[in-house]
Amino acid sequence: MAKRQTSEQALVRTIVVLIRNTTWRCGKLERSIVKHLHKRHENFGKSEMSVKDMMCNLNLNGEKRNEFLDALRRLEKRNIVKLT
Repeated sequence: MAKRQTSEQALVRTIVVLIRNTTWRCGKLERSIVKHLHKRHENFGKSEMSVKDMMCNLNLNGEKRNEFLDALRRLEKRNIVKLT
């Protein structure tokens, strides 16, 4: 259990970079993550954002926070975002 908490804490400190703007076969939370990153990039901003800032902007806490982190891992696995 302690290992999972430290990995989640490390994940919160990472930066998410949008690679592709596609939401094919994605869930609602995954779509909102990609949409949020795309809107930020569309307005002549950077296509990257820290996980902590994204969680604040999407108003995530508690159980939703864990679902959000899992969704980020799934998006990284599908090569839609890059976690650095």
